[in-house]
Amino acid sequence: MTESSSPYLSSARVTVLGVQPGHPPFRIVEIDGEMVGAATSMTDVLLISAASGVSIHDLDDPEAVRWVGGGKFTWALH
Repeated sequence: MTESSSPYLSSARVTVLGVQPGHPPFRIVEIDGEMVGAATSMTDVLLISAASGVSIHDLDDPEAVRWVGGGKFTWALH
C-alpha cells in the first residue's frame, strides 16, 4: 500500500467524539487520547482545551481539532 492510498489520520491533539444522550446531550473531549471533559457546546470545547493547556485558534482546522460523529455544529442526537 502506498501513502497516497492510505486514509488520512489527523494529528490533532484535541478530539471531540460523537453526541451522547443526556440532558443536555454532550460530546466527550479527548486531548492526546485521554478523556478530559464533556462539552455541550463549541465554547465548552475551547474552555476544556484551554484548561488542559491546549490553545485552539480555529475550530475548523483539522490539525487543531478532530471532530468525530459530526462537526462543530452537531450537538443533538439525530
